[in-house]
Amino acid sequence: MNTQNDEPRDLETGMEAPRQQRSSWPTFLFITFVLFMLTNGRGEDASVTRDQYVNGLQSLSFQLSNFSAWLNGTASNFSLPVEDPNTSPLVNAFLEFGSELDPNQGSYYTNLTGFWHGDLDFHNLTSLNSSEAASNWRHLSEQFLLTTNLSAIPDLLGPWNFTRSNKVTLSVGDKLIAVKQNDTEHERIAMIHGKIDLSEPDDSEELRLDFEGIHVLSTGTIYAMAESAGSGIDLRSLPAIVPEKFRNDSARAVEIELAARLSKLRERVEGGAFDQESLDTDDSPKTKCSFKLFAQLERTGVPKELMDELEKEIDEPTGITTVKTPELALDAVLLSQNCGMLLEMKHVVGVQSQRLYRKITTYSGFATLVHLVLLALFRRQAAHSSSAIGLSRVSRYTFLIQSLIDAISFIGHITLGILAEGRPSLSVLAPAGLACLLFVYEAQMAVLIGQIQAPEDAPAPRPSPPPPAPVAAPAQAQATVNSAVTDDGSAPAVPTQTTQPVPAPPLAPPTVPMRPSFWQFLWTHIRTDPAARLWTLLSISLIVVFRIVIALSLPLFFVGTLYTFMWMMQIYRSARRSRSSGLSAEYLVGTTLGRLFFVCYFLGCPKNILDVEPRRWIYGVGLFMFFQVLVILLQERLGPAFFLPKGLSRTQTYDYHPPMPLPDPEAPDQSLGDCAICMDAILVDPTLRRRSKSSDGKERPVIARATGILGKVGSAKKTYSLAPCHHLFHTACLERWLEIKNICPQCRRPLPPL
Repeated sequence: MNTQNDEPRDLETGMEAPRQQRSSWPTFLFITFVLFMLTNGRGEDASVTRDQYVNGLQSLSFQLSNFSAWLNGTASNFSLPVEDPNTSPLVNAFLEFGSELDPNQGSYYTNLTGFWHGDLDFHNLTSLNSSEAASNWRHLSEQFLLTTNLSAIPDLLGPWNFTRSNKVTLSVGDKLIAVKQNDTEHERIAMIHGKIDLSEPDDSEELRLDFEGIHVLSTGTIYAMAESAGSGIDLRSLPAIVPEKFRNDSARAVEIELAARLSKLRERVEGGAFDQESLDTDDSPKTKCSFKLFAQLERTGVPKELMDELEKEIDEPTGITTVKTPELALDAVLLSQNCGMLLEMKHVVGVQSQRLYRKITTYSGFATLVHLVLLALFRRQAAHSSSAIGLSRVSRYTFLIQSLIDAISFIGHITLGILAEGRPSLSVLAPAGLACLLFVYEAQMAVLIGQIQAPEDAPAPRPSPPPPAPVAAPAQAQATVNSAVTDDGSAPAVPTQTTQPVPAPPLAPPTVPMRPSFWQFLWTHIRTDPAARLWTLLSISLIVVFRIVIALSLPLFFVGTLYTFMWMMQIYRSARRSRSSGLSAEYLVGTTLGRLFFVCYFLGCPKNILDVEPRRWIYGVGLFMFFQVLVILLQERLGPAFFLPKGLSRTQTYDYHPPMPLPDPEAPDQSLGDCAICMDAILVDPTLRRRSKSSDGKERPVIARATGILGKVGSAKKTYSLAPCHHLFHTACLERWLEIKNICPQCRRPLPPL
């Protein structure tokens, strides 16, 4: 029997045997399905988007023309709204507005573009608690709510719970406006815009508000209006909330800003560069409350001249030495008259965009080095475990979990690069690319391990049923006479019996096999092909990561779970199979440190680039990971099941060297038979002979069991190995065979470890 026809290589020559190429269309199908789930869109009509842009262009042009006419004192449909006089006293009770500073004694930051975060205190002006009722601003709140319709507040509040909001995050863009006055230009006003995110302590949901405002540079004060995302803010109303001293400059700045936005929108319409996401609005906003934002920057002790030099160096680094960068912070009040609430922000700390981008570049350098180390460790371990024996020791789920972690890392770095823009986005592409490469390698490793370990749990083939008995042909003779002949040769008086011809059974019409549907074929392929099952599991996991985890803002719990069970599956497999993992200490410790670098930075460092609040439980995850590494290393020294009770740690392993009877001593060929791999005789080692008594009391020579010193060289191996399917091999031949496949070369049944 030729056993080498469908094996990957010949054991004698070591040459690769030709393999039948497997169809790649199932893999292409899975990839197409995943890409469809990740990239399907709503498919809006481009003409609708263009109409929306054109309508917005006409509306903005109408607003600008009316506002410019109002500023010039000509006929206009616009009139500046009147601010409630009770607003300013109430705000002053919580916030102390700044004044112009002596330029030699102190200064304010002028560029506020960046990201801010701080704490939030909620005050319900319609229902004051005992301490608020005794405060000096109680009567101010009562006067402020005189024009408020209290019965409409529940409908305006919406589903968002403002009482539980305790964190605030701001994304700010600050644009300096040069206002011309008396034929001279001066820069005292900046247009500020951005987003305000309110969050709850135990909820991943956020309330997002868009704001537009005025930044007075000389006093470090901000006056802005905020609405729910997509509601729209009329910039022309901003001068109404600015003090009279800065109202004219603010109105001119608003006019310049409206003209700039109109020009930019016109270029988009003419160039056809439409952004559908910018037009999408939330059909059901979480709140309908309107807010006014009043903020005051904290003054710095840096003189104005040195502060200007510092901010110029931050925007355009030249390497010069400047003063130590002071903290960028502000206090603010978010006030809503129609909803009767006040949100107080204390010491909101900000990071300017340029400083954040340089911080991102530094992080990208360290992340690239860590990914390179992880890639090098993986390649060394993959080369060490490249044989079938090595792949049968490791757990596929260990590499599958790591591939999911790298997929999350890839998506996270790509998203960070998109948000960062400019040069920092290019630096983030390096760790993103390495994370993608690691994901591909580890996924391929998991698939390969699954293919090698698939025969372990495969059921034994059932014996084929016996073939049906053939149908006898119909008798062609008319009758046969069965009679007994008497002594005189006469026929008996009993009438003869004739056998009637048996009609042949009708032939069944040929059945045409029904062609399975696509889904039936796909399901059958997934059930029967281990690689297809693993790719399906990986695809579903990626869809969960991209579509559910990120969409619901639950990546922290998901990532923590992946890290917790990364080495657990390897411990379980080693204990179950009673075999060590084969993972080197270098790979275990290095990979654990590399993986923990990212989660400890984002969940342990209070000043990380994503401004994620530290979670103390991440240190417990790190300690548990190192505990798992310690257990795997001890499994190499003390045994795979050293931590289990004796009753559970006893694993039945197959003995390839059972005692076997010796051949006849007088036979010319003293062998146990021929090896099923090399076809040579398996000669008997005379040093392993011993005598044993059979049931009839006679002594018969058998091959004795060889033993060795445990812990040093292991048990001495015999020259023969008997498989569970009763096929006999040379031990050396079977070892070389099992390095390629773990199935019997004759009957193709799975073989246990040798």
